Amino acid sequence: MAFPEEPPAEDDPLLGFAPYLHAAPRRNSITPERQRAFIAALAASGIVTQAARTIGVSLEALYALRHRKGAEGFSAAWDRAVDRGMMRLEDCALERAIQGEERPVASQGKVVATYTRYDTALMLFLLRQRRASRYGTEDAREVPPGSPLYERIRREVLNENEQSLVEVRAAIHRKLEVLRREVELRKAREAAEREG
Repeated sequence: MAFPEEPPAEDDPLLGFAPYLHAAPRRNSITPERQRAFIAALAASGIVTQAARTIGVSLEALYALRHRKGAEGFSAAWDRAVDRGMMRLEDCALERAIQGEERPVASQGKVVATYTRYDTALMLFLLRQRRASRYGTEDAREVPPGSPLYERIRREVLNENEQSLVEVRAAIHRKLEVLRREVELRKAREAAEREG
């Protein structure tokens, strides 16, 4: 992000995770102090590559550490730090959607004026995400039980199942009736053969 926030304070719960402890640390090991510095930088910037540069460690080494057995605390802190960055990103997007952004107007190679551009697509996206019940598209996977759409779909499904059960029962009864007639015809033939 262009404007990182301040890193979390040393007593921030985000930094209270259990770091990975190397069995035999080397000179370039990612020590608990460096792990905390990475998490603090990640929480401030929201960008993994930038946080890695801050502590002078490659992404490969950080991802390898994250997936080691015993690094669960570091991995969970990483996820929480990214979540902080995402919250800031949402706030920036909301600010941009509401306040717009200044755009220059140029004439003959010089800026002669500016205007404010409002991003309608961004605004609609934010409304759909933050106020889905009001502005979102009704997707059956996201419709909660009790909502009118959910109940309508539920009734339709139950009616279809009920109709299909009625149809299945009717088909079974038709087949049974055909079998009864065949049995009666066979008995009648056998009786006629005995008499004749």
